[in-house]
Amino acid sequence: MDKKYLYGVVIVITIVVFFVVYRLMGMRSSESYVATTTNSVIHTVATTSVIRPVMFRYIEVVDGCGPQLVGQCVNMRSGPGVGFPVVVRLRTGTVLKVGQKIMSNDGNEWYKIEFSTELLYPERVKGNWYVAAAFVREFTDDGDHVLEKGDRATSSKRIVVDVSEQKLYAYDGDVLFMEEPISTGLEFTPTPRGTFTIFKMTPSRYMQGPIPGVSDQVYDLPGVPWNMYFTTDGAVIHGTYWHDHFGEPWSHGCVNLSPKNAKRLYDWATVGVQVVIRN
Repeated sequence: MDKKYLYGVVIVITIVVFFVVYRLMGMRSSESYVATTTNSVIHTVATTSVIRPVMFRYIEVVDGCGPQLVGQCVNMRSGPGVGFPVVVRLRTGTVLKVGQKIMSNDGNEWYKIEFSTELLYPERVKGNWYVAAAFVREFTDDGDHVLEKGDRATSSKRIVVDVSEQKLYAYDGDVLFMEEPISTGLEFTPTPRGTFTIFKMTPSRYMQGPIPGVSDQVYDLPGVPWNMYFTTDGAVIHGTYWHDHFGEPWSHGCVNLSPKNAKRLYDWATVGVQVVIRN
């Protein structure tokens, strides 16, 4: 075989091998660059993104009547205007979840009330309800908090309810946060004793009676504020605007606080906080 021919074949093979190696090195370099760039972008997004909770609109009645309906109550009406019928008279301390704000024909602003689908007697709430903006304070809150199944309570906070003293104590470790008078259940609707956990919190709920197996009394209490559930049977620590008998039993089994004290406790507590009810 001609030496020149062999020499040419060797040169061609050398060139092909060199070209293949060069391309492979280039691809690895590109992959490394892409991976590095992608990781950099992901890291940048992860470190600059902030997850903000969804906020809901609520109103608090600040210029209404007192617990025994003394004074000028705030009228909740069936439509956005004073010409619509009154459906409920609202007392100071009532907290309601609201949707859109509507301008009436006379130029005044009204809030449309939003009610939970968990009403015990939904047939009692008919049509839409509205409250004049002039008599309430609007605020935002991230809504309901629920202790998910399997979650463990890790808080150092605890709430102690002393039935004989009719007082509530709140501690963070050994530090006393608050000590306030309360109203627990009456003789035939006692507050359950024992150790419990707050498993749900909500700024507002609609309380209705009678409660099967608990009370035969018929009542409707919209906008009960600052609720902290500690039994699945409906025992709740909450604000109370319909009476001021704190320091003596007065409830259907819940733990009643004044709206002001309930708000303070609600802001301090979290789901998972231990509740001890003792004699």
